[in-house]
Amino acid sequence: MDHRIDKLAKNLVEHSCAVKKGQKVLIEAYGIKTLGLVEKLIEKIYEKGAFPFYLIHDDKVLRASQIGCQKEQMEFEAQLQRTRMEGMDCFIGVRSAENTLELSDVPIEQTNIFSQTVFKKVHKEVRIPKTRWVVLRFPNSSMAQAAKMSTRAYEDFFYQACTMDYGKMSEAMDYLVAYMNKTDKVYIKGQGTDLRFSIKDIPVVKCAGDFNIPDGEVFTAPVKDSINGTSFANAPTLYDGYYFEGISLTWKDGKIIDCDCNVGDKKQLLSIYDRDEGARYCGEFALGVNPYITHAMLEGLFDEKIAGSFHFTPGSCYTDLAPNGNTSEIHWDMVYMQTPEYGGGEIYFDDVLIRKDGLFVVDELKCLNPDELKD
Repeated sequence: MDHRIDKLAKNLVEHSCAVKKGQKVLIEAYGIKTLGLVEKLIEKIYEKGAFPFYLIHDDKVLRASQIGCQKEQMEFEAQLQRTRMEGMDCFIGVRSAENTLELSDVPIEQTNIFSQTVFKKVHKEVRIPKTRWVVLRFPNSSMAQAAKMSTRAYEDFFYQACTMDYGKMSEAMDYLVAYMNKTDKVYIKGQGTDLRFSIKDIPVVKCAGDFNIPDGEVFTAPVKDSINGTSFANAPTLYDGYYFEGISLTWKDGKIIDCDCNVGDKKQLLSIYDRDEGARYCGEFALGVNPYITHAMLEGLFDEKIAGSFHFTPGSCYTDLAPNGNTSEIHWDMVYMQTPEYGGGEIYFDDVLIRKDGLFVVDELKCLNPDELKD
């Protein structure tokens, strides 16, 4: 077993979940590669005098279950899982998918049934607002291949990004939080992107290892009806198992009025945006700052933290953290990389240039540039 797993498990239990004596902790893991980490997590939870519980899943089995599922069945499944989740104080979710497209042929009707029952009633209504939680992806050869790296090189990258000094990052983020809290107008321009919106009076939240691992973003939400212009997400992305590249969106008064993609099924893309009224509005705007994540690897939890990136999220806002009034069944983080190798770009807050080609240029924010954050 890689000795770095011990440090990762310790960080998840002690920092991310801050597990206390007597608390109940649910570990939910997907994929056989996660078992070593699950074992270490159980050890660390016991060391804190707490009580571990676990569920082990497999994506191939999940596909078989979802592809023929009925609403009555999933309502009952949601009831079972919700009862378990309501008894938990903390939640650690670990995924290590061997095939990121395993669910790509599940009919959209079945996908919707699952999202409207199990995900909504267990995770959105209980886990997210009522437990101390953290989620992460665990490395395997499939993830390494998607990142265009050898397995060993990917593992080294993974542990650098996931076990970095998040305390140092957290302190540096305070400056960006303060800056965004006093900002009204945001203007972003770059490859296929010319976007204007307001973040006035929407809370700003720093993410430094508390809910996601790896971490490294500062987020808020746009004023719901303030977005106008065009955006072009230059990072490949998956949603509900469907693959897309180069998604172009046209926004008017906060709403997506047109969309296209360079790679992917436009009909499927439209079906996601038509899932409900809130799917065509934006629920999150965030800046990525993790210095060890520098390119897209088709894994949302990593890609949204790319240093020099931002993400713009059609769908639900975080109602308890950065509310803008938008609700939806979807929450789709679309990543826009602005480093020179991806075409560059500029971000302005109240007409002041704060980041150019992925690097902060305002003095008080330079502490978030990669050379300053690396250990």
